Parts: sequence; C-alpha cells; structure tokens
Amino acid sequence: MSDSTLETAWARLERLAAAPGAEEIRPLFAADPGRFAAFSQRGAGLLLDRSKTSVSPEVQAALLDLAVAADVEGKREVMASGGIANPTEGRAALHMALRSQLPGAPAECADAQATLARMREFTATVHRGEIRGATNQRFDTVLNIGIGGSDLGPVMVGRALWRAGDPMRPIHLGNVDGHGWETVLPLLDARRTLVLVASKTFTTQETMANARLVKQWMEASVGPAGASAHFAALSTNMKDTAAFGIAPDRVFPFQDWVGGRFSLWSSIGLSLALSLGWDRFQALLDGAAAMDRHFLEAPMEENLPILLALTEIWHINGLGLRRRAVLPYDERLRRLPAHLQQLEMESLGKRVTVAGMPVRRSTGAVVFGEPGTSAQHSFMQLVHQGAKPVPVDFILVAKPDHTHAENHRILLANGLAQAEALLAGRNAEEVAEDMRRAGADEATIARLVPHKVFPGDRPSVTILLPRLDPFTLGALIALYEHKVFTLGALWGINPFDQWGVELGKVLANPLVRELEAGARGPTGEGGHDASTAGLLAEVLRLQAQP
Repeated sequence: MSDSTLETAWARLERLAAAPGAEEIRPLFAADPGRFAAFSQRGAGLLLDRSKTSVSPEVQAALLDLAVAADVEGKREVMASGGIANPTEGRAALHMALRSQLPGAPAECADAQATLARMREFTATVHRGEIRGATNQRFDTVLNIGIGGSDLGPVMVGRALWRAGDPMRPIHLGNVDGHGWETVLPLLDARRTLVLVASKTFTTQETMANARLVKQWMEASVGPAGASAHFAALSTNMKDTAAFGIAPDRVFPFQDWVGGRFSLWSSIGLSLALSLGWDRFQALLDGAAAMDRHFLEAPMEENLPILLALTEIWHINGLGLRRRAVLPYDERLRRLPAHLQQLEMESLGKRVTVAGMPVRRSTGAVVFGEPGTSAQHSFMQLVHQGAKPVPVDFILVAKPDHTHAENHRILLANGLAQAEALLAGRNAEEVAEDMRRAGADEATIARLVPHKVFPGDRPSVTILLPRLDPFTLGALIALYEHKVFTLGALWGINPFDQWGVELGKVLANPLVRELEAGARGPTGEGGHDASTAGLLAEVLRLQAQP
C-alpha cells in the first residue's frame, strides 16, 4: 500500500476518535445485546474479550482497514519466512522457529533446534544424577544469573509454573545490587547448586559482576578445582566462557536473531527446563507454537494478537490514552507485568520510523501492573476516578490448581467486578440514593456525592485462561509478543532493536572507574554535566566518612 493510502486510513480513524462520544462504552452495549459475542474471540485455548472498550463496529472496520493499509500481513510473512524483520541490525526475528518448524525458515534455524536437543539431553542427565557437583552430590537447585531478557522471562515463567516436587528449585540473580546476592545466598547449598550464566556476549557488566561473586563463593565452598563442575553458560562467546572455567560442552548458544525479550524459548530457558522438567518446558513451547499458528493463519477479524494491537492503537492514537495497567488475577503471574514492561516498552519506545524519520504519532504505552486484588488496594483508585482513563488488561484463570474454592471464587469475583465497575461506573443519582438508604442527611449527601461518583466508560480487555499451565502460559506470552510485532508494523517502527539502552551503559564505564578511584582522586575522564559531577562528588564524600 502507498503512504497516501496509509495516511487516509489513519485520517479515517482519527475522525472517528474525534466524534462526540467516541470514548463511551455503555451505549454500545445498549445498542447491541450481542456485543460480547461479537467482540470476543478465541485462539490457542485463550479467550479475548474486547467488548468493554469503545471500539464500535465502525471503528473496528477502520482499524482493520488500517492493518491492511500498513501491510501487517505482508510484514508478518517477512518475519515468519526469515526475512529482515530487524532492519537497523540487518537481522531476522525468528523466535517462532525456537518453538516450531516454520515453513521457509532459513537453515540456521536447524542450529537452534540442535541446541534445544542438547538442552534436553543435558536436562535429562542432570535429573538422572549423571551430572553432579564437585562433592558428588546431585543438583537440586539451579541458579540463573542474567539481566533483562535473560532474567525477566525465566523469572516470570519459573514463578508461575514451579511447584514443590518439581525436579529442581529455581533461584534467579538479576540485579547487580549486592543486596540481591545477599538475599538469595541463604537459600543456596553450593554442593547442590548448578549455576547458569546467561549472557550472549559474556561481557554484560551486571551479569558478569554477579557471576564473579558467585564463582568466588563456589570456589570457597567446593574448592577452585571443583567449581567448574557447577557452572554452565548460555552464551556465544566460547573464548570468554572457557577463560571463566566453563567447559565447551556446558555452553549453550542462541542466535543473533533471538532478541533478549523474546529469548526464553531458547537456551535462556534452560533454567526452566531444569526446574520444571523437559516435558513441561516442551508444553510451554507448544502453547507458544499454537498461538504462532493462530497468528499466522487466522483472518485479521478473528486474530487475537492483531485485534489486541488494534485496540491499543484506538486507545493510544485515537483517544490519547498512553498508559495501560496489566492486572493478572493469579498470584503465580506476579512477575508478568514486569516481563511485559520490557517486552513492550523496550520494543515500542521508538521516536523514529524504520526509515529514520520522526514518527507522526505516539508509539508505545507506559505499562505497569500488579496482581489484581493487591492492585485494588493501591493504584486502582487512579484507574477508577483519575482525571484520564487508563485501559486495563484483566487476566483471569477459570480453574485454580489448589483446593481453596472460596478463595478462588472471591478472586474471580473481584476481577470480574473491577472490569464491570470500570465500565458501568456510578452516577450522582445512584450515589445519592445509596446514601439516603444508608441514612445520610441531605447536607452530607450534597457534600460527598462528587467524591463518590465513578464516571464509568473506562476501557478494559479481559483475557481468560481455562487454567494456568505451561501450554496456556506459552500461548499467553506469545499473544503479547505478536501484539508487539503488529504494533511495530502499524506504527512503521522496528520493535526488535533497543539502541536506547546502550548510552547509559557506555556512560557507566567511566563512572565505575571514578568510583573505584574514590579518595585517590578523579581519573581525569570527567566530562560530566554539573549535576552528575556534583552527585559523584557527594557520593565519594559520603563513602569517605567513617
């Protein structure tokens, strides 16, 4: 499609968004009793309900036309066939090839499958006790050292799926803050701990600082000669992994077309395979592959990732709603919002198009969230009564994996009720009548009614899982991955690079050296702005005090 066709599609959408009442949701339900059926679709075992948004049939048609004009399906084909989906780095984006065979995918995908086969064999030998630590004890704990995508995805999935009785206990060390190491240290028995160092380059500053800490501890516990028996690496840097003391057969690489935030399906998922068992890790891959097939094959009007992305386009570019809350009503998904923060904000926080031109419209939402009932007692006040609506993703699980039926009924009821309250609100007349029934006098009613009104017409989508297991979690993560790709295609930006994270890393290196110099004086590198220079001087002054 031409640029003019695309701009015509955007202009149509923007006209609809500017129309009076474009943000109203309740009238859509009044006009169409079948709205839930029309705006709920199923795929890969999940249900997506978008009926509690102000996407009308006319808006839906305009959004689908926009997807056609932006050539979402054509760009999807380029990605799936191994074409250059990441043009600024000249790379493919073949995370789908890690969980299923893609027709037309390049030959190097076979290398990824070979690595998965090595992971499977390594996992089996560890679980059978054929690979042991320096003191000949079986490993019962896996410590994953990583940061960003090498940490957030495995942490999220591990906390969601691990249960007592699984093969190994997963522990994760991500933040370079030494307090993180001090927190996990009491949980570890060096004799029974297998350590994974996750860094593609094996030079990531935070990861390697933590790896050196853990290596010192391991050497003090089992001896310098025995420590190497406790380490494996998820990396492509064979030279530096060998220098660290990790044998080549303990190094599991992943390809340069696997971005960190899309990497938990690769060797980065080894901690999951070890802790959950291979069959459950494979089920995670299978769930993601089922969503891949849905994304690649379902028509756009039934395609969950595309519809979820188009709904976000309506909210961000139509209605100017640039924040989104993610509320999983399942404690096991506590870390899902953090994973989605990286997946979405690192992918979509871009100010130029693929062609290097300034974007014409807002890109990327600010994503935040917490488990549902906890959020109800913190930031949901702003979501219900703040000056500007905040769209919400409610994630509900129909069947729990526990026997506490009353707790689950309360949990589900709260999730459903929050979405209903955001939609329906409560007007002044309803509030006043409730207060009269409670015995309030008219003066009190007049004073408090403005504070108790809920405006309603606050948008939300609901994603319903039959239960939380490896398959459905894999499908859920892949749903959001493909939503991110679709948004990149619609905005004309590259969702697979992340140049914005590099500058801070570069500037940190001279600051580390200056902090090391400490009382010995400045290193002469300098060049900081006045604020940074002043803060550095104050830090050094405070550190010098007894």
